Amino acid sequence: MNRRIFGLATLALSAALAACRGTPDETRIREAIAAMEAAVEQHQPREFMAYVADDFTGGNGQYDRKAVQDTLRALLLRNEKIVIVLGSIDVQLQGTRATARVDATLTGGEGWLPDRGAVYAFTTGWKRDGSQWRCISANWEQK
Repeated sequence: MNRRIFGLATLALSAALAACRGTPDETRIREAIAAMEAAVEQHQPREFMAYVADDFTGGNGQYDRKAVQDTLRALLLRNEKIVIVLGSIDVQLQGTRATARVDATLTGGEGWLPDRGAVYAFTTGWKRDGSQWRCISANWEQK
């Protein structure tokens, strides 16, 4: 019985790894951005930070990884409900690096986020880390 379970688990893992290898990099980056959006909406900062590289810099040099983590925690504490609506994500690959641009509407209803929403244009930099993509930079401006 244990061999059968082990065999099924091995088969499932092999299929999952094969599926990951076949996913285009542009799709992986779009999926990472969508996962980051979902993590914020679900108040899961750890899941969000899993996509942020250790050498991250953003906000024109004002944010490192720790500053992003601290700001995110404060944002989540001050806003009971956060809704993010992403526009289309434009991804440009440059080997093991990429740039992704997206407009996002953020609403929260209290605290720092207005209840009617604010639209931001994000330009993010990404690097491949094994089979994963990590965000290494982000700049944004309110539209």
